[in-house]
Amino acid sequence: MNQKRVGIIGVGEIGRAIVVGLCEGAGEPPAVFLSPRGARTVAELSERYEGVQVCADNQAVVDRSELVIIAVRPHDRSEALAGLRVDGDTIVVNVMTGVGNDDLRQLLATDVPLVRAIPLPAIRERASVTVTCPSHPVVDALFDHLGGSLPVEDEAAFTVFSALTGTLTTHYRYLATLTSWAVGHGVPSDVADRYVRGLFQGVGRALSDESRSLHQLAGDHETPKGNNERIRTTWFTAANSEALGRALDDLVADLDSIPGRHH
Repeated sequence: MNQKRVGIIGVGEIGRAIVVGLCEGAGEPPAVFLSPRGARTVAELSERYEGVQVCADNQAVVDRSELVIIAVRPHDRSEALAGLRVDGDTIVVNVMTGVGNDDLRQLLATDVPLVRAIPLPAIRERASVTVTCPSHPVVDALFDHLGGSLPVEDEAAFTVFSALTGTLTTHYRYLATLTSWAVGHGVPSDVADRYVRGLFQGVGRALSDESRSLHQLAGDHETPKGNNERIRTTWFTAANSEALGRALDDLVADLDSIPGRHH
């Protein structure tokens, strides 16, 4: 990673995760400049990491940075970015959900390179792949440093990945439902929670084996007429699978309808 000055405007969960990933990774971390909004979070990060500074305003973040990550909440973007001057050799990374680069370019009135990205919270441990669009060598190198980049040139494909991220909390709620079921059968809550976490942490480790497809992993963990096959075929039926597909299709359609998006 060659960028020595990284700015972040909007330090929520993802902004914080990026700071932690940059500052606790291998090698010398860059200087990181943060917008002042979210005073408690940015103060904590600047106290924890020597190279992190809180700027007086968003313009100061841009002026000091080679690469600027915009991570404000989408509905706050007009207020947060109004009047911001971004020019020169600055590169802008847009991580705002549902906000296309055309929309952002119009708002900023700039010709600098704009790249969309979908960083996930696990980026703090440099343990997740980040989708980028379009590919840019500097931005891809940044996310390679933070766990890996997956550049796509087509915004339609980017929208598909955006929709896939919408399944994350469903997975957590599935695990919580398993825990609640066990509690309903007399298992203490902390014991059920510990077991379910351990059970699916093992699944996470198996996912790192990229020599086997996801279908192969599922088959390898099933015994014919065994417990896993029984739950899969009686609960996660073809109808359930189709319903999930329809929900994702509907989400993609909604993402496609956002003004300013072009394919």
